[in-house]
Amino acid sequence: MSAALHDLSIADAGRALRAGGMTSQHLTQHALERIASFDTRLNAFITLTVERALRDAQAADAAFARGEDRGPMQGIPYALKDIYDTAGIATTCHSKLRMDHVPQADCAVEEKFRAQGGVLLGKLATFEFALGGPSFDLPFPPARNPWNREHSPGGSSSGSAAAVAAGYTRLAMGSCTGGSIRGPAALCGIVGIKPTYGLISRRGIFPLSWSLDHAGPLTASVEDAAIALEVLAGYDPRDQGSANVSRPGFRAMLEAGVKGLRIGVPRHFFENAPGVSREVVAGIDHALDALREHGATIVDVRLPDYDDYAACGRIIMFTEAFAIHEKDFRERPLDFAASTYQRMVLGAFVSGADIIQAHRLRRELALASQNVLETCDALITACALDEAPSFGGRDNWTKPSDSPNQTMPWNVTGHPAIAVPTVLSSAGLPLSLQIVGKFFGELVILRIARALEKALGWPRRAPDFV
Repeated sequence: MSAALHDLSIADAGRALRAGGMTSQHLTQHALERIASFDTRLNAFITLTVERALRDAQAADAAFARGEDRGPMQGIPYALKDIYDTAGIATTCHSKLRMDHVPQADCAVEEKFRAQGGVLLGKLATFEFALGGPSFDLPFPPARNPWNREHSPGGSSSGSAAAVAAGYTRLAMGSCTGGSIRGPAALCGIVGIKPTYGLISRRGIFPLSWSLDHAGPLTASVEDAAIALEVLAGYDPRDQGSANVSRPGFRAMLEAGVKGLRIGVPRHFFENAPGVSREVVAGIDHALDALREHGATIVDVRLPDYDDYAACGRIIMFTEAFAIHEKDFRERPLDFAASTYQRMVLGAFVSGADIIQAHRLRRELALASQNVLETCDALITACALDEAPSFGGRDNWTKPSDSPNQTMPWNVTGHPAIAVPTVLSSAGLPLSLQIVGKFFGELVILRIARALEKALGWPRRAPDFV
């Protein structure tokens, strides 16, 4: 067995599979053995679908042998956040309230992976209902950060980030309502992209907030993220938020570089934000210097105050979450984790007038952001304001100024945003930034992310976790 199998990109693994130099069964068995060896320490998986994975791999190899090529995910292992419905496989939302829920149908994302012949490794840990956490009063333990198991991988796509950073899989799916893809990606030193609202169908994904939820991949590299978008993007008439737009080849401009691009930086967002690490700011400046050296123009820009976006997003998120869970909240309140209950209860006390004002503000913020983006090709700003917090540290992030991430603005507006690692902190934990694009501007932000990936020396796999 090759020790480097878990470091193969999706594209490289695909080439090896098509050339006959490797089988999907070999690749899958390696992934399953790695998970079996390490995941008792990381808790990334809730459900490991060993038999299903081996059947998927065998079917992919048989299709290759018949000369069938269904797409870039054929024979490639992947895993899903445990809010994604999978036919015949439990979807628990990491909650006591959904322990016995076994969907009859696949979500739209799983339909696409299965159609291409992907290999499902299993279902991944999350914060309960993608909201509260990390929590120790749930049926499953919280996932841990592969860079240091005493630290959180972030949330709510905690298991997804941990699984990719640990080398279990090159691709895991997450969801993002206020930063739940980019935040964990940032804290685990991987790539996480929240595409434009509506680009990937959310059908069959348990909702947190209908108007803020996005589906997207967490991956080991920018190219892997682009491949995932190529597979998953597309209109779905059964998702009311789905966008009916043309779907480009997301790898088309990856190697185009940044020469001639104009990149805006809203320094007032992060430079003196409460709790921001000087190392995070230095990492962003280092990345901006690299972009300048490669021909990009960097300009300061000004957006509305960050707290306006954060307050707007939280009002909408908590009220919509409470509406979704109201029946269980009234009938089974003690079955929620304490942190989920404490956050969700806020939605019960928001007035109709407050909700209306939040949606009016949301429109204003989206227009203001788009106006700034019309002067630039993309924006670069902070993602996580510090390295991953320890489990013993503060975790009561109820006020906007207490949030460890600055990700909510782009859920409020719907613009695409991608988290990219920058440097390691003095404690050896990953730091990051995020790149924000115009609506359906994924090609540009992927292009910038790829340039940074090469310039800064990522991806790096987490050190062996013992």
